[in-house]
Amino acid sequence: MSTVATVLVASDAPWIQQEARSALAARDMSVEIVDNGVGIADAVSKHHPDVVILDMQISNMGGFAASRELRLEAGAGRLPATKIVLLLDREADRFLADRSETDAAVLKPLNAGALRQVVRRLIAAPAKADA
Repeated sequence: MSTVATVLVASDAPWIQQEARSALAARDMSVEIVDNGVGIADAVSKHHPDVVILDMQISNMGGFAASRELRLEAGAGRLPATKIVLLLDREADRFLADRSETDAAVLKPLNAGALRQVVRRLIAAPAKADA
């Protein structure tokens, strides 16, 4: 019996939502979508995703701020810890991914194979031990 991993994609851009869903939807992976930044914490609480993909620009709360919020809330025990991928607008934004404590970063426009590989690698990786 195999388990199904859940991936939460946070973006208000329909093309990113569609490309991520197309790249990741499989028998062993389900994809949930949230289209605004302030809804991310609620979606994480509801779906308990294995991986959260955050678009750098999300309507009312960008990926950087959303990542920081998820890390702070998980650290306080109010949300489950999750692995985070930040979708970068440009290569120069990689430093933001590091500062926001993400587990990986992918440059837009999305490459389906690269995104799938990053997400599968994170799902397979053991959870980090709490400090």
